[in-house]
Amino acid sequence: METSRDDFVIALRSAFLKKGTQQRFSLLSLIFFSITFLVLGSFNFKAISYVEKTINEIVYRSSFIVSGPEKFLENNYFIIKSHLNLYEENKKNLSELKRLRGKDLSQEIIILENIKYKKLIDDYFIGDHETVAKVLIDKQSPFLRSIIINKGSKNDIELGMVVLDEGYLVGKIVEVNFFTSRVLLISDINSKIPVSLQPGDIQGIMSGKDKLEGVLQYVKDKNLPEINEEMQVITSGAGGVFKSGIPIGVIEDDKSLGITKDNKIVNFHKNFSQLKYVKVASYKKEQKVLDISSKNESETLENEIEDTNQQQETIRILIEQKKIADEIRVKIQKENDFLRNERIRLEKESDFLKNKVLTEKKINQKNKTQDEEMKFLKMNLYYGHKCRKNFINDGYKVGTVEYRKCVLSKGLKQ
Repeated sequence: METSRDDFVIALRSAFLKKGTQQRFSLLSLIFFSITFLVLGSFNFKAISYVEKTINEIVYRSSFIVSGPEKFLENNYFIIKSHLNLYEENKKNLSELKRLRGKDLSQEIIILENIKYKKLIDDYFIGDHETVAKVLIDKQSPFLRSIIINKGSKNDIELGMVVLDEGYLVGKIVEVNFFTSRVLLISDINSKIPVSLQPGDIQGIMSGKDKLEGVLQYVKDKNLPEINEEMQVITSGAGGVFKSGIPIGVIEDDKSLGITKDNKIVNFHKNFSQLKYVKVASYKKEQKVLDISSKNESETLENEIEDTNQQQETIRILIEQKKIADEIRVKIQKENDFLRNERIRLEKESDFLKNKVLTEKKINQKNKTQDEEMKFLKMNLYYGHKCRKNFINDGYKVGTVEYRKCVLSKGLKQ
């Protein structure tokens, strides 16, 4: 019998030591403890009440302490993210502002210097005569392209004058009558125009192809490099037929057009089938040498260039001042964010303290009610027989308000 009893004890111990059994045992112990605590709490024992207060206090404090690092990290994350966004945006805006202002000033400087140097080398064309004409007839043909305008010799139109549309080259006058003139368009197959390709200042000759395109038939540099970007085609001024620098069209990337180096397609800026009004202009070469007035103009240009450089320096100083002001603004923004987060934290802490005070008030009210109930029970033991209604005593029914008042009044009936 003793051996069998020892075997039973060993088997029971092994069963309880298993992992699954241990977990179930811990869960059952927790459930049993919770039920016991709730049952004892319903009897309003002071010890249980103190334990309940202690547990609540521990839970509140633990929650506040545990949530502190999380709130701190979250606030810092948003502050850093906002700062980085503002910094990147400000840096991008400054870079764009510098680029645009520098581009504008550089362009102005280049224009002024270009005018100055062209005057010095006596290769500057000036406008001699301009007039606006209306297109009357568009002589359309697969290869021959020309238009008739309503201006002729009566309006001082001469052979070889340049025809423009919004500053872009359209053609030149090849026939003049008294009231009308004929314009040979640059899209005509017989049109041969000396051109310059920019960037690179590559010289060539362009011929017409159709109303939207031309062909670069000859290029001075046979080893023309691959074009990886859009190139501008302008008049070169060679031969004195056209003024240099008049825009004609563009040559796009080879890969997008699939053309060879020998025949590069020039896309015109203007659609010649949509012409309604054109401007007829003539340019003559300035024959004057540098006289006193020219020298004065040169000095004026130099002063303008110097003023432009000073403006550029002033803009640089203003940009530096703006940079300092932006840094100050960022610091103020950081301080404002910190103060706002601090205010939010204090508000949350205030709410927590308010909730805690309300909880303690409720607990005190509950304890007061429990004390009054305990007092009533004690006095009921002593004075209940005096206030209880029976066949001898003309009292009150147990549980009524009158009965409770009688007991609390030590048996004195109202």
